[in-house]
Amino acid sequence: MPWIQIKINTTGSHAEQLAEALEETGAVSVTFQDTHDNPVYEPLPGETRLWGDTDIIGLFDAETDMATVVTMMAAHPLLGEGFHHKIEQIEDKDWEREWMDNFHPMRFGERLWICPSWRDVPDANAVNVMLDPGLAFGTGTHPTTSLCLTWLDGLDLEGKTVIDFGCGSGILAIAALKLGASRAIGIDIDPQAIQASRDNAARNGVADKLELYLPHEQPENLQADVVVANILAGPLRELAPLIRVLPVAGGELGLSGILASQAESVCEAYAQHFVLDPVAEKEEWCRITGKRHHP
Repeated sequence: MPWIQIKINTTGSHAEQLAEALEETGAVSVTFQDTHDNPVYEPLPGETRLWGDTDIIGLFDAETDMATVVTMMAAHPLLGEGFHHKIEQIEDKDWEREWMDNFHPMRFGERLWICPSWRDVPDANAVNVMLDPGLAFGTGTHPTTSLCLTWLDGLDLEGKTVIDFGCGSGILAIAALKLGASRAIGIDIDPQAIQASRDNAARNGVADKLELYLPHEQPENLQADVVVANILAGPLRELAPLIRVLPVAGGELGLSGILASQAESVCEAYAQHFVLDPVAEKEEWCRITGKRHHP
């Protein structure tokens, strides 16, 4: 069915209230978009990430009288007459098919492929991880995930234990297992991510080798040969005391979810405990890797 949308520019502090007002006018969905096109990450449970300059997009049935919607929104105390907005018609498509057509098998490093279930596997002899886009973040399409997958592909994981800190969809832990790791441990604050990781591990035949924990459930003194954390620069700095003790002495650490401009500050949080490699960059994002010092 055809749709029409209204885009309203506002500030982060006003976005929630205006979103509620759009829903009251009949919007079937309301989304937030950074006016400056900053990257958007999956929010924490119960959290909505907002920005200083935010566009609110309300989606309506194309039969909706948008003049009435504009009049109702103009009466809102945060807007008023002449508020900045844009109304656009949305092309009527088979959105499910459109969405599926955008995902193709992707290769990382020398051996590893991430393949959606509805596509043919390009190389049956490769290391193939079957993963469909879902509710938890992590399908391989984002540069940060790509950087981590390529790094894992280049390691000798045979018989190793791997911790995926902030596991999301489980893509990194599952890839590590299929690349030869004997055990993987996924940790995430979101129960939805734990379920997604469990489902994806079962689909890939590695559920018996993957342990999953919410932070308060994880075993004490947990350590692994390889630790990867693809989250955000802020948490990587704040949680450094927890993350940097996870690799064993001589163990590998891989950090991503970091803009190139943030790399130096993240490196500083780990440099005392690790021999760090040169920072790897891809599309303004970067990956920090290194080995933990021996005592």
